[in-house]
Amino acid sequence: MAETLRRVLNSGGAAGPGEENTAEAEPPLLLLGGHGSGKTALLFAAALEAAGEGRGPVLFLTRRPLQSLPRRIGAALEPLRLQIRFQYPPSTRELLRLLCSAHETRGPAPSLLLLDGLEEYLTEDPGSQETAYLAALLLDTAAHFSHRVGSGRGCGLIVALQTQEEGDSATAPQLALLQRYFPAQCWLQPDAPGPGQHCLRACLEPGGLGARAEWRVTFRQDGEMTVTPWPTQAGDTSLHKGSSSGGQP
Repeated sequence: MAETLRRVLNSGGAAGPGEENTAEAEPPLLLLGGHGSGKTALLFAAALEAAGEGRGPVLFLTRRPLQSLPRRIGAALEPLRLQIRFQYPPSTRELLRLLCSAHETRGPAPSLLLLDGLEEYLTEDPGSQETAYLAALLLDTAAHFSHRVGSGRGCGLIVALQTQEEGDSATAPQLALLQRYFPAQCWLQPDAPGPGQHCLRACLEPGGLGARAEWRVTFRQDGEMTVTPWPTQAGDTSLHKGSSSGGQP
């Protein structure tokens, strides 16, 4: 799902050569960042992007209703046309039950499965076996939806996980395990804010499909999001360190 997120960060631009909407061929993506880093806003923007493509509904799983819906730059969106279905499993048990019952659901299969706040569910069962089981079940559910959607289309999967403070290794083994299931990742790191703004640096590692890319993401006080390419500097590796070992960049 790296290309879906890439299109969001490219302000909804059309897919370039080799970037067509082929969710079936894209690896699942892990969206990583600290508290308040904009993960939910980017997930919602990805939901809007997928819904606007008209390939089918979007299933957005989160523990509690969103307090506000982030705004997207330049988007004259018609809410009635959006096919985003929110569900709110309040516990790990309920999340597992929902995923296990996916094969019983009727109606059009989702073209994109989103999960916000994975860390809240993992906190209840922090063991490596439980983490692996939940990750595998998410992938299996997306694969089931892909089978229902049909050949050449597929159901994408993006999961957001809150990372800890730098130097806190409590979740390092957990993160390293998850990265085995989610080869594509997008890291969000705070950037120097401007007046009345919240700024982030987003680094997309597409998991072998496409090129690595970075952007500066800015949220205004009214929630509107703007994205610009990150000014690349020679020798700048601040978001590379730890990407292969499971550590936070």
